[in-house]
Amino acid sequence: MANSVLNIIKIGGNIIDDEGLLDSFLEKFSALSGKKILVHGGGKIATRLASELGLQAQMVDGRRVTDENMLRIVTMVYAGLTNKTIVAKLQKLKCDAVGLTGADGDVIKAIKRPVKDIDYGFVGDLLHDSVNTLAIKKFLEAGFVPVFSAITHNGLGQLLNTNADTIASSLAVSLSSLYETSLVYCFEKNGVLRDVTDENSVIPTIKSDEFEYLKESGIVNDGMIPKLQNAFNAINKGVQEVYIGHANNLHLFQQGQFGTCLTLK
Repeated sequence: MANSVLNIIKIGGNIIDDEGLLDSFLEKFSALSGKKILVHGGGKIATRLASELGLQAQMVDGRRVTDENMLRIVTMVYAGLTNKTIVAKLQKLKCDAVGLTGADGDVIKAIKRPVKDIDYGFVGDLLHDSVNTLAIKKFLEAGFVPVFSAITHNGLGQLLNTNADTIASSLAVSLSSLYETSLVYCFEKNGVLRDVTDENSVIPTIKSDEFEYLKESGIVNDGMIPKLQNAFNAINKGVQEVYIGHANNLHLFQQGQFGTCLTLK
């Protein structure tokens, strides 16, 4: 039985790439009351650093191919520079954060993605039992705010690059057995829009049966469909609510005015 509320917030690389946006977001995040976890993407720093070192970043369908050299770079950037910069900024705001990869405390174990049509290299996929919920609970109950980078491990000494959206969703599903868990995806739109050209056309609530209608009618299409499918998948596995909205508006979240809320019914 859930014994308290937990909010898991995921931010994308576009916020990390802009120091002003990042500072503003972290002020809003630190002001959220109660237990919380932050999951962050990587931004463009890893691609930039790879280029400076003469390595060409390979992307297939928007997913990064991670060979041995690229793994070194993303680990240095995601788990090092980016993660520790965020943690330091949160400490400045009196938010007692602790930066984590999946290897720390054995909190998230992944498997190397099997090679099918494409070899993605050292990319990690998560399983239903990948998240060590009791270890994360220790951090939360001790008053720490875990800040997760997109690096996991396989339990055999190998680090793996793992999609940050997937990490956030897996954390939310696993921890919903211990807490009333909400998952919040922050991105560049005010929410799920009825009209993609009108930022004020936010759909405030979408229930699972309404999602099918929105897909069929073409109101929701392209890149938003997999986001919502992942969100409803999390809800079907125990997450109470999933929110999608603009990072600038996170201060409205606990006022019930943030973006689009996705619920089971």
